[in-house]
Amino acid sequence: MENRPLHKDSVRKEQSIKVGALPRLRRFVEDRRGVGAIEFAIVAPLLIMAYVSAFEISVAVTVSRKINRASATVSDLLTQNQTTNKATLDTMKTVTKTVIAPFSQDGYSLKITGIAVAADGKATVAWSRDQNEQRPYATGLVVTLPSTLEAKSTFIVRTELTVPYTLLSMMPSLASSFNKINLSKTSYFRQRTGDKITCSDC
Repeated sequence: MENRPLHKDSVRKEQSIKVGALPRLRRFVEDRRGVGAIEFAIVAPLLIMAYVSAFEISVAVTVSRKINRASATVSDLLTQNQTTNKATLDTMKTVTKTVIAPFSQDGYSLKITGIAVAADGKATVAWSRDQNEQRPYATGLVVTLPSTLEAKSTFIVRTELTVPYTLLSMMPSLASSFNKINLSKTSYFRQRTGDKITCSDC
């Protein structure tokens, strides 16, 4: 059977379709409309997480510093005199609240202990008081002091302050028991004058 040549119009039409398809394909590949929106959708959650994390870390560091200062302030105040009493010790919770402000100390724990250190380095509890106006440690209880604290024949006031801190404070609706951590600080200060600090009614 004899092969007939294609009609000229059909050949031109087929060639034009092929030629026209290449620019359209090129435009499709090079089209960048909507790419910015997609990139933003991918990056935005990461940026938000980074911002929230930075905010939470900065707030937690600020609270931790205030707790350190509050603990040290209590020990510092009590070591300025040679005597104290229950009423004075009970006012220390107001001191910590003032130092920690504007942050809350709800659910906090405050233990103030007078520690007598003998010439041989043995440390025992002379008196103690907590935020509930109770005695957290028995008188005469042996205390282990930090190895870095070389103390003999002296008297030390130890202040233990623990304050609960809730993470995701900028999003309280997401906060739960798993978001809570305890920030704590224990301060040791020696007596300023004399050889001990007595509590008249402890």
